[in-house]
Amino acid sequence: MEGGGRISWMKYGPLLSLCVVFWAVWFRSPQNEGLDDRLDTVLSSLLRAERKVGVNNVARPKVAVGFGGCVDLIVDGVSLLNKIDLPPSDQPLHHDYIENEVQLAQSFAYFFAPGAAAERFVLNDTLFSELVEASRDLPGNRWAVGGNAPVMAGRMATEGCDVLLGGSFSPDFNDVLSQHITVAGNVVEEPDIHLILEYPSGATWGQYTSRRANRYIVHSDDHNPYLASMEDFAEKLEDFKPDLLVVGGLQMMDNFPFQSGERAALLSRLSDLLSSSSPRIGVHFEMASFVEESIMEDLLDYVIPYADSLGMNEQELPNLLSLLKGSNITVLSDPNPRVATVLDQMREVYRILNQRHKDASAESDTNSARVKPLTRLHVHTLAFQAMIVTHGSQWKNTMSATAKASLTANRHVCGSNDIDPSKARLIMDDSFSVSRREGSQRIPLQETRPVSCWDEDNYEICVAPVLVCTEVYQTAGGGDNISAAGLVLQI
Repeated sequence: MEGGGRISWMKYGPLLSLCVVFWAVWFRSPQNEGLDDRLDTVLSSLLRAERKVGVNNVARPKVAVGFGGCVDLIVDGVSLLNKIDLPPSDQPLHHDYIENEVQLAQSFAYFFAPGAAAERFVLNDTLFSELVEASRDLPGNRWAVGGNAPVMAGRMATEGCDVLLGGSFSPDFNDVLSQHITVAGNVVEEPDIHLILEYPSGATWGQYTSRRANRYIVHSDDHNPYLASMEDFAEKLEDFKPDLLVVGGLQMMDNFPFQSGERAALLSRLSDLLSSSSPRIGVHFEMASFVEESIMEDLLDYVIPYADSLGMNEQELPNLLSLLKGSNITVLSDPNPRVATVLDQMREVYRILNQRHKDASAESDTNSARVKPLTRLHVHTLAFQAMIVTHGSQWKNTMSATAKASLTANRHVCGSNDIDPSKARLIMDDSFSVSRREGSQRIPLQETRPVSCWDEDNYEICVAPVLVCTEVYQTAGGGDNISAAGLVLQI
């Protein structure tokens, strides 16, 4: 009987399977089919907007990017904490830096539940070494080129730029960089390791469940905070003649145990480099996870006045705005803010920084004459991309750049240049208000024209939905890839 059953299945099995597939397609949910069609339309429209502008038919733009770099060891965060037998803390707490396992558990829990990105310096070398060793043989771990500057440089080289990268790297590190990247900096024998604790949406750790996919980064980096490549970078910058100068990685200085006055001296040298660059060269500063108030104040003095473009995420925007308005910095903000909230915060940052520029320009000293107005502001969130660009400024193709930033978010997080709509979803509202002010205009999301742009005051605003990746490959480096891709089309 068993043999007969097998023969019958072999004979009729393929036919039965075909019938099942036909049945599933025939009775496919009209609602799901409508959602699939909508995603396909949004994707094709974003791709069309991206293709309106390209760098293939012109000379490769030249971009200088600093500073630093590292090797990322990427692991599943919950698996690592379980492996070292670190129980979930029942007291989620923010810590400026990590000194022991208790603080690590409290800090991870604080950011894990809302799904907010965070990066912390580990003062305890022994603890950090134990974490790295435990991660080395954790199933599914991956090694990757890390650091804000190398990641942005890599994306810009991929998108058609020639790049000068300021950083001190090992020979092995240099070997994996694009041929379109030239390194300015010393050679080091062993690169610093940054440990990336990734987690997907819905991950659980004890009583905690993450609201969205994100990462918690820890490091014990004692090279990158010193901006060791800055001198060599400055020398090569003169001959390189970039179209754009990008600065990132300064969060390595956050809570690092410098000697008194050491950090200010380094940032003063960086300020001189930025202020002495040609006025025709755009300067972009990429924000990051800063928790030390004094370094944020230093950035407002030494870096931000000399940048005409800023990039940041939904955590870093309210953090900067809070400090600009005289309040304490905000360690944790809504990881899924509404469009209206973000746009209002962007307008405030734009207004305050440009008022500061006007005030500084009215002064007569040499440094004040070199400060720049803010003419470009890019905020990247999980659900959408938003840009403010000043009318008549050097930044062009804002609509296409916003679309490209949106597409790059999916490409990076899913780990594929080809976007698969079946592995994506839209979480931005079907329509959004342009402001939280009462009576503000609402703009519907049009599938055939998903990038919404309009004029206000002396600037243009563009907003694009993100096709949020549902099968996450990697969140770390997302902001750097997104910002870099957006900049490429605006040089």
